[in-house]
Amino acid sequence: MAISEEDVRKIAKLARLDLSEDEVRLYGGQLLKIIESMAELESLDASSVPPTASVLGLANVLREDEPRPFDDGDALLANAPEREGPYYKVPKVLE
Repeated sequence: MAISEEDVRKIAKLARLDLSEDEVRLYGGQLLKIIESMAELESLDASSVPPTASVLGLANVLREDEPRPFDDGDALLANAPEREGPYYKVPKVLE
């Protein structure tokens, strides 16, 4: 399958890229190699391979969400644009 310069320009336009003529030729060759690689993978028999979401075999690696005390509230409020006492002050969102 050949990829024309017109195809590369169309893809670049969809991606909102402004390519030079050299880049059009360069990316055309790269896209062709990607498509050839996908065609090669498509020719492999993967019928005995089960669907895989992760090759690592990990189920859930997140820790439990447990509340715990935090003593340095001033450090959290230090970056707030506005504060009122120990609270963030935010603009009203209701009229």
